[in-house]
This record gives sequence, structure tokens and C-alpha cells, in this order.
Amino acid sequence: MISASWRTALLAGALIIAFASNAQAGLRLCNRTSYVLYAATGYVRGIDAITQGWTRIVSGTCETAIQEPLTGRGYFVYARTSLAHAGPSRSWGGKQSLCVKDAGFSLRVPVASLRCPDEDTFPRPFAGIATKRQQNWTMTFDETPAFLSMADAARAGTKRLLRDIGARIGPIDTKPDKAVDAALTVFRKNHKFSSNGTALFDALESEALRTTAPSGYAACNDTAGPLWVAIGFQVKGIWASRGWWKIAAKGCAKLISETLTADKIYLLAQKPNGTPVATGPAKFCITNVEFEIQGRTNCASHGQTEAGFVETRTKGRGGYTAHVGDTGLIAPRAIYVGTPK
Repeated sequence: MISASWRTALLAGALIIAFASNAQAGLRLCNRTSYVLYAATGYVRGIDAITQGWTRIVSGTCETAIQEPLTGRGYFVYARTSLAHAGPSRSWGGKQSLCVKDAGFSLRVPVASLRCPDEDTFPRPFAGIATKRQQNWTMTFDETPAFLSMADAARAGTKRLLRDIGARIGPIDTKPDKAVDAALTVFRKNHKFSSNGTALFDALESEALRTTAPSGYAACNDTAGPLWVAIGFQVKGIWASRGWWKIAAKGCAKLISETLTADKIYLLAQKPNGTPVATGPAKFCITNVEFEIQGRTNCASHGQTEAGFVETRTKGRGGYTAHVGDTGLIAPRAIYVGTPK
């Protein structure tokens, strides 16, 4: 389940989507941006719209999102930036509303349906792909201003991830930068890591997911099974609680999209059978179905249940990502600011 504010908060402006035919079978997606992207694809077959995701594409690389020849009746794509990136989330899309989930998914929904089928599915604005009836197609995501090559995008993407983990990096561009070289040296030494290419992006993104957060409030499920999560918060002196978001194992969900202004956000995470995983002494009202409740007292008199939420301190942070492990909330890691010795 995703809040209405998150459904509309992704930035779709200042982007270019470029298309080019390709000899490879199916649909290939290329990332010529400085962001790690997660893409979903959709196509029409009969009376159904079929969507699937997420295909992870690091800067300066391409991935095959659909492996069979393109014989469907219309193809669509949507992409979002990784939660590892600080600042506002960004998206690439269009005007066609199709259903997705936060974690990996494959959905079949009637084209004429006005709603997504399950509580943990929600609409996203996909862009149509003009494949010109070809069975093979490659699409490239660009940002503005566009990079001249995939190699340039990879260099800029490395800079962005280093800055996301706290390194003192200047402009996200393709120019040589001694600060970048120094930060990479420290990162490799600290993590005993020597690989390059996609493996380097994997390691940097994993570190960024632990140390930084995009604007707003996100929760990541670091357990081996699905979790349901809810949040409690105060806005203009009014206490409220909201839920539920279903987060798959090793997945993340954005719970608040706006830049944070509250000193504290409260979190409840539990297993599908109701067993609490992350809980605490702060009491809020919840229900067994999707809810948004104002107030946090007299829960029973309103047909609600009182539950304990754990505090996460967000004072001074525009963004925060809470990680939930098998024994509860995982303490945030210190932001990397090392310098080589």
C-alpha cells in the first residue's frame, strides 16, 4: 500500500527518453544517466495489460527487460531512481497508468480496469514506446543535460554514488576529479574491494542504502520474509498514523515523499501473521486493513487497536531510511567521510 502523496511525488520533468532499433531480441533498456535506475515494463495482450519489474540498470549499461520478440499490442516503460540516491526521487514515464508493486512483480490486469487488483499494488505513469512494429527495440534513458556517451554516464554515476555515501564530491560531471580518486581509494581499502564496472556500482549502491536516504521517509525490509509496516507522525500539532505497506524481503518502500520536517517518525513492522518485528513504547491506533487515522488515543472506542511503534529520530534530516532486521530496527550506519591515509 502506498500513500497518495507518494503516488504523485516522483519528478517526471527535465528528462529525455531516446529510442533506437537494435538487433537484440526483445526490449533492451539503456541507462545514460548518473542514477541507478529501476525500470518496469508493460504491454497489452488481448484485453489485459501485463506489467513486470523491476529491471535494475546501473549508469552506462544496458539490460534486457523483455526477452521475447515484441509482438504485443503496445509497449510501455516506467523507471525510477534508486532509494540509495539522496535528494528528491526522480522518475521517467508518461501518461499511461499501469499497476506495479514496490518489490519484484509480474501483474496481469484488464486494460479497462479502473483500479489496481491488490492492496500492495498501485498505479504509475508509463510512457508508450513507438517500436514501429519491430520485434527488437532498444530504449535509452537520458537526463538533462544529456551525457554524450555511456562511458560519460558511468563516470558521473560513480561520482553521484560516492557523494551519496558522504564523500566530498563536487559537480556530477565527467571531468577528472582528484577528490573522486581519493574517495574511491578509501572505499576500496575500507571494503577490501578491487572490482570495477557493475560490481563497483553494486558495492557503492549497497553502502549508500545503509548510510543515506532520499528526501522523505522510506523503510527497507532486511529480513528473509515479507513485512507489513505502518508509521506514526505529527503534523501541525495533530498526531496521526498510516498503514499498511507490504514490503517484500530485501525490498524497500517510500512511506513519506515530502522532505521531512518532523523531529521523530514512529514505525511499526510486523509479519503477515501479526507478529511484531519492529515495535516500541509509543502508542498509536491501527486497524487490520489500510488506514489513515487522526489522533492516537481512545483507539478501542473507535473500533481500532492500539499498537506500539518504535521511534526513529529524523531531526535535521530531509530524508531517512529505516532498516528493519529480524530482531527489530537496525541502527543507522555512520556516513562515510573518510580520507585516505
